[in-house]
Amino acid sequence: MADFPTTARVVIIGGGVVGVSTLYHLAKEGWTDCVLLEKNELTAGSTWHAAGNCPNFAPNWAVMNMQRYSLEMYRGLADEVDYPMNYHVTGALRLGHTKERAMEFEKVAGQARAMGLQMDMITREEMKDYNPFVETHDLEGILWDPLDGDIDPAQLTQALAKGARDLGANIQRFCPATGVSRDGDEWIVHTEKGDIRCEKVVNAAGYYAARVGEWFKPFGGRDVPLTVMSHQYFLTEEIDEIKQWTQENGRKTPMIRDVDSSYYLRQDKNGLNLGPYEFNCKAHWTTKEDAMPHDFSFQLYPDDLDRLEWYIEDAMERVPLLGTGGVGRNINGPIPYAPDGLPMIGPMPGVKNAFEAHSFTFGIVQGGGAGKVMAEWLIHGETSNDMWAVDPRRYTAHADFDYNLQKSLETYGHEYGMHFPHKEWPAGRDKKLSRNDAAVRANGGVMGAYNGWERANWFAKEGDDTSIESTETWDRAGPWEPRIKAEVEAVRDGVGVLDLPGFSRFILKGEGAAEALRSTITGALPKTGRMNLAYFADTKGRLLTEMSVGRLGEDEFQLITAAPAQWHDFEVLRDRLPDGLELADVTDEYSTLILTGPKSRELLAGLTDGDLSLGWLTIQDATVAGEQARLIRVSFAGELGWEIHAPMGSIKAIYDAVLAAGATPFGMYALNSMRIEKGYRAWKGDLSSDYTVLESGMGRFVRFDKSQDFVGKAAIAAEHQQGRKKAFVTMTVEAGEQDAPYMAPVYANGEVVGEVTSAAYGYRCDRAIALGMVRIDAAVAGTQLEIDVFGKRMAAVVQEDQPLWDPENARIRA
Repeated sequence: MADFPTTARVVIIGGGVVGVSTLYHLAKEGWTDCVLLEKNELTAGSTWHAAGNCPNFAPNWAVMNMQRYSLEMYRGLADEVDYPMNYHVTGALRLGHTKERAMEFEKVAGQARAMGLQMDMITREEMKDYNPFVETHDLEGILWDPLDGDIDPAQLTQALAKGARDLGANIQRFCPATGVSRDGDEWIVHTEKGDIRCEKVVNAAGYYAARVGEWFKPFGGRDVPLTVMSHQYFLTEEIDEIKQWTQENGRKTPMIRDVDSSYYLRQDKNGLNLGPYEFNCKAHWTTKEDAMPHDFSFQLYPDDLDRLEWYIEDAMERVPLLGTGGVGRNINGPIPYAPDGLPMIGPMPGVKNAFEAHSFTFGIVQGGGAGKVMAEWLIHGETSNDMWAVDPRRYTAHADFDYNLQKSLETYGHEYGMHFPHKEWPAGRDKKLSRNDAAVRANGGVMGAYNGWERANWFAKEGDDTSIESTETWDRAGPWEPRIKAEVEAVRDGVGVLDLPGFSRFILKGEGAAEALRSTITGALPKTGRMNLAYFADTKGRLLTEMSVGRLGEDEFQLITAAPAQWHDFEVLRDRLPDGLELADVTDEYSTLILTGPKSRELLAGLTDGDLSLGWLTIQDATVAGEQARLIRVSFAGELGWEIHAPMGSIKAIYDAVLAAGATPFGMYALNSMRIEKGYRAWKGDLSSDYTVLESGMGRFVRFDKSQDFVGKAAIAAEHQQGRKKAFVTMTVEAGEQDAPYMAPVYANGEVVGEVTSAAYGYRCDRAIALGMVRIDAAVAGTQLEIDVFGKRMAAVVQEDQPLWDPENARIRA
């Protein structure tokens, strides 16, 4: 045991591809005093039975960026670490049966081009040149990705392990971790070979991550939201035609993904590998009767071929050669699924100096990028790209056992499902309900989930189609469109009310609270009785988050942020504020109504004893409909209005009174339209750490002259002196049938100069609008641009740096 390490900077629990990649990337950055623990041999979990597919394609920007990094890295890894690997860059063909699927391909291809990747739509005839064995007669769209392929998972992991060891990192195989404890600021990781003291711990335990997560619950942790799914793929014996084609062409046939039938089919040696994602999928280890074993290393579940029958028959019609190959073997192994199917990479919620890198459904292709991201979190405390999409803190208290199971089954069964802009997936719903939920639904509220909170997206009238099938379109038009327009007009001309449960809400108080806040935000604090927006930067001057700060007293503040930001933003405050202050999360104790429109003062006057002459951005405590409430003079809709904040027990009486007084209920879609007309940014859409505070147009919220050395001050000052490279803009867009999708590329003279961050139709302005980030030379008002909207280049014009609706803010200040 003389070589067993007793101290380390980082201990990684789990020896799959992600854990080993994290170790490798730490070592590359000079953090060689790190240890990886694996209870069996490396790759003993999901890695060993993974198919090893390596696509660039991902509908999510952050995940595509991570996969792009992986594939670039893999193409040179064998030479870099001097370890041979079987990595085949075959290219891949995605098959679309419908117009909607072809549009999805166009959307992702545009996103790829914005990232510097080339994906192209090809014809049925061209497809035969790539793979002559595929039937194409019924296809509506085919996407070609030349950089797709497959890699041997074990060889990849061993190559990363060799690279890590060569750099001085330590890998302990056959050394199970058995628990953790704390000693001051240090973690102690317990193993069967002894204890290791370390600064930071990473849970990279794959489908055992929930069990490892239990160890951290005494230190602030939570139940890890993952479910273990059964994933099968089916291998044929050798097929003569495949072997002959490979010999004649000197390469493997390209991968096929028949996403509407929900399977991939690729060459494996000289046979075929069929991997379905079955609609009738199965979870494992979810009951006491089917408990997770202590060790499932290098083991599989029994074959369950009945679930595959339809997929095999469908694939044989698509590629008749499949039916000529005898059955080689079937692989049925465990694979971890987070509720949304994306991995968890980042800080462990509630636990300092503990991190997570698990729940990878596509761990091989994401392993390289995940290791890089995890190393950045560990070394720098921030990542080079915004990685909110995979941040473990995106799940809060709504992610209970039932939610995790139902969403994982839904996500696996729709692995290739299209995420249409108006579609709300039905599983795992009604986890957090407003006290007004029944009234909202009785008025026709068509609900959506926001961090588990149910809110009305729009209000249907009798006869409107509210089926999930009606939402399966990329088009703006649908039964919701005339209702959204009417809701916006009701707010524009009269008064509307939006029931808005779930605002993330924190109370900060204690001697020195004001000075502590000044030392972490980029700008100034409001005076007592007022509120303003506050921005938090990272060390590079990028925009980490935005909160509204209401000053209740000299050293007492209410901080409000987006619903999904609850755990993320609480930890931003927790980690940046000094000890001795009182910081409380009171999100679940209060709710909010947005009451807004030119007649809102008139309506509210009959219900409150508050002073409605107080100006914009003021705060006051008052009674509304006989209930205690807090009135904040602000409106995300850009009209005269108030946010009414009240305890959960009071919000129903206030809502009922507001409706009885004549307010029109409106939903989130209408609010989104109106905020985009005002150029207001949305959290982790328009506001993200992919952009600096100055690029985001928030320079007016930066106080360079204040004495406090807030995080990012030096970087923002340097950028201010040198000039921004990009700028946030509002663009009017040629109004086609669809709104510009998130991260659609923006072109100037045929060159990509930026991307869309959000878009909607503005019903007050009667124009299609996109918000986005573009190169500084393209950010000049009047500049003619083009936006790739599902494969069509739509004309766009940069607008003045002011709201399109009510540019002087006369209405909101009325």
